[in-house]
Amino acid sequence: MHKIHCLNNISPYGTDLLTADYELTEDAASASGILVRSAAMHDMEFGDNLLAIARAGAGVNNIPLDRCAEAGIVVFNTPGANANAVKELVLCALLLGSRGIVDGIGWVRDNADDPAVGKAAEKAKKAFAGHEIKGKKLGVIGLGAIGAEVANAAVDLGMDVYGYDPYVSVGAAWRLNSAVHYVANLDDIFRTCDYITIHVPAMESTKGMIDAHAFELMHDGVVFLNFSRDSLVNDEAMAAALESGKVGCYLTDFANPAVVAMKNAVVLPHLGASTAEAEDNCAMMAVREMMSYIETGNIANSVNFPACDMGPVPEGLRRVTVLHANVPNALTRITEIFGEAGVNIVDLTNKSRGDYAYTMLDLDAGNPGHPDDAIDRLNAIDRVFRVRVVK
Repeated sequence: MHKIHCLNNISPYGTDLLTADYELTEDAASASGILVRSAAMHDMEFGDNLLAIARAGAGVNNIPLDRCAEAGIVVFNTPGANANAVKELVLCALLLGSRGIVDGIGWVRDNADDPAVGKAAEKAKKAFAGHEIKGKKLGVIGLGAIGAEVANAAVDLGMDVYGYDPYVSVGAAWRLNSAVHYVANLDDIFRTCDYITIHVPAMESTKGMIDAHAFELMHDGVVFLNFSRDSLVNDEAMAAALESGKVGCYLTDFANPAVVAMKNAVVLPHLGASTAEAEDNCAMMAVREMMSYIETGNIANSVNFPACDMGPVPEGLRRVTVLHANVPNALTRITEIFGEAGVNIVDLTNKSRGDYAYTMLDLDAGNPGHPDDAIDRLNAIDRVFRVRVVK
């Protein structure tokens, strides 16, 4: 019986997918898997039984990825499961940033007690006049699941869309509308576009990437949207750009004391993925990824180990998986150990990602030999993090 612990409230659409081989537990230390949304895990101690953590969402800055990898814990996320929810909010923000909607609503509320509010509104509305987004240039920084959907939707709304992503995958490129102009230099987005929206992960290399240099390149009155992560934008530089009029409006989903005090900033309370549909989709995807890994060893959408899939375990075979460092001769040493133990390897796959690698082996279960001895020897190898017999 595999025990699953939920660090946050997880949609029952996800947990209801757990079969009779699983049970929910309040004891994280005994769990084989942890489901999480936004709870901070950096200071959390992990039990020896923990095989996987599945984040019901895309961002994983709340999880210590390298520490998990070296403990043999595979971390999953759910890219694309909440993409539609975020896309719809970004489209809403585009319209909020182009028209004086927020200030107009505020004016009506402030004048609600005026018996002649209707007549007064006709005179006041000029202050809230805006622009249409049709025909305007939109720059999309990051063309992953969310960025691509935003780009495609903006094309459908008649915008002239420019996309930048040096790491765009083949699959993402195929999903993009052919009308999206691919830009190889990020500075060209800053120089060219009337509206800019950012959709990249929060990493050390992206922290504060929207800085004073970026604002210097933008033309006056640009509308900037951040529905990805607050750390991507340098708050001091943004405040200065808003004060000078370089940025006409800043729309963000991330409230902090600096941002809420900024002139012409529209700040939302992190609503991007907060729809019932997105939470359900993320929960279902997270549970399916975790169950597949626990039951077959297959990895999809991990953020600390490579994707690797050998399908279901064939009848009559025994599957062994090895999470290990990506170092020379690791695969050779693994196969040698099984050979020396007299165990026949029927099939294997080895994949790597950065500092980490994953090897899956299907063994002839009827083959005479000493597979348990081989597994003991594998566990003794330096920089082998976890060896597991799946079946």
